[in-house]
Amino acid sequence: MSDCIFCKIAAGELPSEMVYQDERVVAFKDIRPVAPVHILIIPRKHIPDLTAITEEDAELIGHLHLVAVKVAREQGLADRGFRLVNNCKQEGGQVIYHLHYHLLGGRQMRNLC
Repeated sequence: MSDCIFCKIAAGELPSEMVYQDERVVAFKDIRPVAPVHILIIPRKHIPDLTAITEEDAELIGHLHLVAVKVAREQGLADRGFRLVNNCKQEGGQVIYHLHYHLLGGRQMRNLC
C-alpha cells in the first residue's frame, strides 16, 4: 500500500527508532508511548487488520509473536511481565490499518477484565 505509514516505515522510507527487523517483521518505538516501553511490532506484508489474516499467514503471525517475546526479553520485560495488544477495526480502537501489535511494559498494567 503506497499510502500506508507502516508500510513506509517498514520500507525505510520514513524515520523510526527501530529495535528489531528481519525479512518479515519490524519493531520500532511508538512516537506516542503510553508506557515506559511501548514498541510497535508489524509484519512487512501489508495486512489491514487481524480479520484479514489467512491460513497462509499463520507462519508469519507465529513469527511475529516470537519476535514480540524476543523484543520483550531484550527490553528487560520478559521476567517482569508485559502486555501485547492488537486493536482491530474502528470499535476496537485501530487507527492505522496495517496489522500491528503494541508491546507495552515497564510499569504495572491495570487489569482489563
